[in-house]
Amino acid sequence: MRRLVAGALLLVAQVGCGGTATPDDARAPRMSLVETLAGSDTSGYARALEPRPFDFPRDHGPHPDFRTEWWYVTGNLTSEAGRDYGFQLTIFRNALAPAPPESPSAWATNQAYMAHFTVTDVQAGTFRAYERFARGAAGLAGAEAEPLRVWLEDWSLEATGPSTFPLELEADHGDTALHLRLDRGKPAVPQGDRGLSQKGPEPGNASFYYSLTRMPAEGTLVLGPDTVAVSGAAWLDREWSTSALAEGQVGWDWFALQLDDGWDLMIYRLRRADGSADALSDGVLVDPEGLRVPLEWGRDVTMESTGTWTSPIDDTVYPSGWRIRVPDRGWALAVTPRIPDQELDVSFRYWEGAVQVSGAGEGGLPVEGRGYVELTGYAGG
Repeated sequence: MRRLVAGALLLVAQVGCGGTATPDDARAPRMSLVETLAGSDTSGYARALEPRPFDFPRDHGPHPDFRTEWWYVTGNLTSEAGRDYGFQLTIFRNALAPAPPESPSAWATNQAYMAHFTVTDVQAGTFRAYERFARGAAGLAGAEAEPLRVWLEDWSLEATGPSTFPLELEADHGDTALHLRLDRGKPAVPQGDRGLSQKGPEPGNASFYYSLTRMPAEGTLVLGPDTVAVSGAAWLDREWSTSALAEGQVGWDWFALQLDDGWDLMIYRLRRADGSADALSDGVLVDPEGLRVPLEWGRDVTMESTGTWTSPIDDTVYPSGWRIRVPDRGWALAVTPRIPDQELDVSFRYWEGAVQVSGAGEGGLPVEGRGYVELTGYAGG
């Protein structure tokens, strides 16, 4: 479902041809998630109206006739010395108009790109977050399908050979850098109804959405003077749509968990203004072989928060710690942030960070795991 944060790409008009924004960059004003996503004109764009088969490798690449799209990679890594890290690299594409402008200029485009790069150092208790913008022209940013390449300046996700996998992930900012090789792992998992993820009751208020839930990852991480070899597992979310949040929806809580028994879990709770879960909240289990098991929210899976964390920026309160249950399968999981403060203070403020998992998994057997959680709509509207 997630990742409608890409509406912030409208800020490209303020950044110009391209640029980098950090939390204290005056060029990156804070925006309201709801105001940006609600009520936008969708005329002229393609809509996700009914399920359709995914076509790979083409669907790994861009879908410019839809307004919004993202390549969203998160994961947990461990160094050879046993030190733990989390990371996120997201590249968002947003169409500013349904058709390209009629201009011979190399700078002319209707596509804008935004990217977020974060690293969590668990043992040090630190979180680093960076943001970039660029227009999709003059080689500054773009996306290609065959072979896959998605980039914003030197932040990129691209195939290393004629086939899509393995992928090479590159991102750096100042004294922070990440280089990873990502293998496919399990096959792509269609989310929602055969890949159609419904956002609201109106026709077309939906996205096409699939995930690669367990991608083996290895490479190097640079933090200040230290360069360490790391390995672990990553999660890739791919989604494209034209629609915005439905009326009354204010944000979402999204979970991507990888358990050490080989099972994966994705659930999201669409939150309404009164704090309740929207009926279109959804979830799926993925077994060790990559087969999907759909979950109906409130019946097959439940989630409740067990604590809170208060942002030092303005005392915004986020949930922090959760209990997830899949009763019919014996699952009872405790999910805990690796460090409390993993809030991105960028164009949209949101919390997204590495978590650890413990409890009972398939058949009620003891299990541990790691994953990522995203919380939107709590700060700044």
